[in-house]
Amino acid sequence: MDAELRSFGAVSTGVQNVAAETVTYAKRSFEQGSHAAERLMAARTLDTAVQIQGENLRTTYEGLVAQVTKVDELASVTAKAAFAPMGSLVPKPVRTS
Repeated sequence: MDAELRSFGAVSTGVQNVAAETVTYAKRSFEQGSHAAERLMAARTLDTAVQIQGENLRTTYEGLVAQVTKVDELASVTAKAAFAPMGSLVPKPVRTS
């Protein structure tokens, strides 16, 4: 019972960490998108608008890749922490000769 509770606690903490990271990413992404929209509206030429849009696309893509990497790392840490207490429930293999 203790192992199950520790495992559940690890999963709960991991999900909270992923949720917090996702909220932070969403806020940052919205702010960057708003800033890009303001810059686009202030653009005086089509070339400038295309350049701004390209920069925004690159920044957005890099941010998404970084976010996916962070979430992947958090999921890995959560899985390891969740399964660690269960190791005591699995019997050790016995060699038979």
